[in-house]
Amino acid sequence: MKDWVRTPKFIIRLLLSLLLIIVFLAPFYWMFLSAFKTLDEVIAVPPKFWVDKLQWVNFQQAFTRINFMHYTKNSIIITAGTIIGQILVVVPAAYAFARYQFRGKGVLFGLVLFTMMIPGQLIFLPIFVMFAKTGLLNTYISLIVPFIASGMAIFMLRQTFMQIPDSILEAARLDNAGEFKIIRTIMLPMAIPTLSTLALLTFIGTWNSYFFPLAWTTTDAVRTLPLGVKKLQDAEGLNPHIVMAGNMMLILPVLIIFSFARKHIIKAFTYSGVK
Repeated sequence: MKDWVRTPKFIIRLLLSLLLIIVFLAPFYWMFLSAFKTLDEVIAVPPKFWVDKLQWVNFQQAFTRINFMHYTKNSIIITAGTIIGQILVVVPAAYAFARYQFRGKGVLFGLVLFTMMIPGQLIFLPIFVMFAKTGLLNTYISLIVPFIASGMAIFMLRQTFMQIPDSILEAARLDNAGEFKIIRTIMLPMAIPTLSTLALLTFIGTWNSYFFPLAWTTTDAVRTLPLGVKKLQDAEGLNPHIVMAGNMMLILPVLIIFSFARKHIIKAFTYSGVK
């Protein structure tokens, strides 16, 4: 073993890293355990850090105590609509910023970057008033349209498009390929890691969104799964094992998709380096 492995600095860094991992994973581990425990096991003192028998009935009860499928359907529609709409808007914008020269380009791109610094809570009220006047509250549109234009997505895709050699695009134009064909056949296939990452980040943000669905809806008609889990918490506050089961069902899709997409995330941030 190398000498540097035994140095105090290395040992301190290792211990701090392990501590951070424990601090990060402990809440998830406790939620996982509680979701499979009985009520007596959850409130037991001292607490048990294992499960004697898996209580799958907790998930059944969480599923039936609220209209779980209704909230899940709304979350799927809103998340899918946001991802599709974002791709349709962001890809042409990023391509224009990466490959075209036009007056005011720097100013416009600066405004795009500026939107990344504006907290959503600062603009939700004007958007609420606009939706109220146009009758769009309590609709899927109100929970999709405000999020399809993403400054971060435009920035990352622009950086990715700038890495593609000009010679490839010039060869395509010599073959009479139009701009839309170039985007479809060259740009998008080469930007799959970035697109996958953006889709994942949008999925996580939209799927877990709580504030905006709460602010822009007044009924359960289009409310999403996080609000459904909050409703479960209000109804079953004295049964934390059922609430934890509901939380598990909420985050499970995120964990599954992230486990398959993590390689694309690494590639995306590599390809999106500033040119």
